[in-house]
Amino acid sequence: MISDRYNPLPQLNVCTKGCFVLGSKESLTYIKVDSPALSVMTDLLQVQPVTVEPGDTIGQANQIMIVRSVRLLLVVETGGTRVIGVITARDLLGEKPVRLASHRGIRRDELMVRDVMTTLDAMEAMDMDDVRASRVGHIIATLEKCGRQHAVVFEMSEDGRQILRGIFSASQIARQLGVDMTTHEVARTFAEIEAVFAGV
Repeated sequence: MISDRYNPLPQLNVCTKGCFVLGSKESLTYIKVDSPALSVMTDLLQVQPVTVEPGDTIGQANQIMIVRSVRLLLVVETGGTRVIGVITARDLLGEKPVRLASHRGIRRDELMVRDVMTTLDAMEAMDMDDVRASRVGHIIATLEKCGRQHAVVFEMSEDGRQILRGIFSASQIARQLGVDMTTHEVARTFAEIEAVFAGV
């Protein structure tokens, strides 16, 4: 088991002033469990983040994901750069929008991003210094412990602002392992990752 060899990284709280995104090309490298954690992090200094606003519809968010071939969007304040949350393909395609629309008596496509997004203060977050010193196994153990497919990485800027520096995605880690992910189920994702590391 990954968790027998690698401890989850400590989690941070998002500061009350929120965090900010800097940003710009993505390359896929194949990895092993002992590879540096940075080899599986989407570095937002290197990759332009894909964003959506809280007032956009979930249909618009889904279309952006399809066009940009991503499974996670950063939710930023309208007209600003302050990140207030994330929305994933699982948020859009899972049961939550169906239940919420039914409860409100509206059509699913009338829901807004703000209705189904995950706010940053509810997300697992890691410190960039911890990430620099860790391995892929630590990230897998962290995501598995949290039961989520994504986690964010912060660092502090010179002026004391909390900057969103990176994103970890279980599905990206799986792709870098050469695992064909065809499911949104968290448990199955980690079972398939574990099987690769175990040589199954």
